[in-house]
Amino acid sequence: MPLVKIEDYDPNYRDSLGDSDLKGTGVYTQADEKIGTVNDILVDEDGQFRYLVVDLGFWIFGKQVLLPVGRSQIDQNSDRVYAIGMTREQAENLPEFSDRLALDYDYEESVRNVYRTPAVGASTSSVTDTAAPVDVSMPLEASAPLDVASTAGMTGASATPVYSRDTYNYQQEPALFDVNNSNNQTLKLYQERLIANKKRVKTGDVTVGKHIETETAQVSVPIEKERIVIERVTPTDAGVTVAPGEATFREGEVAHVEIYEETADIHKEAFVREEIKVRKEVESETVEAKETLRREELDVNTGGIPVDERHDRI
Repeated sequence: MPLVKIEDYDPNYRDSLGDSDLKGTGVYTQADEKIGTVNDILVDEDGQFRYLVVDLGFWIFGKQVLLPVGRSQIDQNSDRVYAIGMTREQAENLPEFSDRLALDYDYEESVRNVYRTPAVGASTSSVTDTAAPVDVSMPLEASAPLDVASTAGMTGASATPVYSRDTYNYQQEPALFDVNNSNNQTLKLYQERLIANKKRVKTGDVTVGKHIETETAQVSVPIEKERIVIERVTPTDAGVTVAPGEATFREGEVAHVEIYEETADIHKEAFVREEIKVRKEVESETVEAKETLRREELDVNTGGIPVDERHDRI
């Protein structure tokens, strides 16, 4: 039956306990003497409350001990835990608790033997009308916030039973690990309410990129080419004798003409076609939600007995 700290068993245990998280609560004797503070809660492998880790700084500086849940009473009105039947002598006899200790059967037996001592049997009358034991009837994951009731008659056992390492279970010692409900109880009635909040969630990504498309363009460019045209014509004075020395006969090049032509000069150039601006716009809309809310109401079966029901609303 390994024991673990409540936070190691369920890191979200506060969601189950609500306002009933006992850590930091002052621990008192039934004579209203403060003896220490609740440092932690130990649960078994099923998540059931078994011990409160109490720092006895007001009695024994620096010493932590285990207080079985059946020996504790919760007064939520005064934010106190009462250690039923706890005496200074008992506190001194309890083995010290440390995170370095192995919480095995032998260690638990050394704790339980101190609480089994008949001399510890002090008066266990109700501390206050609203005192309550820790509710250990359900595992942690199924438990409601700690209820309040008194626990009269939770002292040492009337006989001295023999316990076995192999067969021991916490149900064998209800005086240490169970609770008794008296006539005074405080019941909490719960109601649900609808809370509307907003949260920003990512719905996707928009990626803006570019790609290249190609097309074939055709353009017509008129060009000019020069060419030599040689015309042979018969002059009007053909056959007329020229004067002596007028006729010049020569050989070789008699004329030089340069020939030009145009060629198409085709090339590409880039230009800005349009600008693209990317931005985000926020659109507002109203989302309506409908939920079924639960509310607890008190059912009182009096059997014909008159009941004075009083209301003290905040």
